[in-house]
Amino acid sequence: MSGAMSIISMIPYTYVERKIKRTQKVTIQHSKDMCLYADSIETQNDCFHINDVFDISYKCVSKDSGFLYLHTNQGMFAYTIQTDPSAFITAYKNIKTKG
Repeated sequence: MSGAMSIISMIPYTYVERKIKRTQKVTIQHSKDMCLYADSIETQNDCFHINDVFDISYKCVSKDSGFLYLHTNQGMFAYTIQTDPSAFITAYKNIKTKG
């Protein structure tokens, strides 16, 4: 965790959790933040060192949602987002070019 480092950019992402409660199937949508720091990108469950992230791309799937892809040395990770990721991607690219 980057703890003392300040957040350079942040983008909210959502994920769906499906549970069976008694006889019902329950779907819960969670919203979390992906945070970009000078040395890492952090999500609820993952932390990627900035040097391990090769690229970030975005694919729009509907008028108000799409997938943000982190291309890393551990594979590709997809996150569902409902906001324009251009500022986040630009901030990431700025860090990589300075790096």
